Amino acid sequence: MGKLYTGCRVENVAARNKAATIPKLLVDTGSEYTWVPETTLDKLDIQREKKDLAFTRANGQTMTRSVGFAIVRVDKYFTVDEVVFAEKGDLLLLGARTLEGLNLTVDPHLRKLVAAGPRPAA
Repeated sequence: MGKLYTGCRVENVAARNKAATIPKLLVDTGSEYTWVPETTLDKLDIQREKKDLAFTRANGQTMTRSVGFAIVRVDKYFTVDEVVFAEKGDLLLLGARTLEGLNLTVDPHLRKLVAAGPRPAA
């Protein structure tokens, strides 16, 4: 299918007027978390709620990063999710958990994000 990129808006959960646009994130259904530049999250006063979480890159390298809570918006869709404080050299990613919260899925034929449809209920 190739690579799919999207932009998003990130907001502080407690102060929604503190927001920033991230113009280009790689949509990565293989990544659990969404990765946003730590400089952006710091400017938005998003707190590091979980510190030193271990992550493994595709090449097997392990690293630790901090995670905080943010509102993530893509077009008219939004969710509250955990976001990783990406350091210089890290990929900026829109991960699977955020996609699920947004109720979006990747359409490989159209090569874009589309509504996932009704959510399952018990």
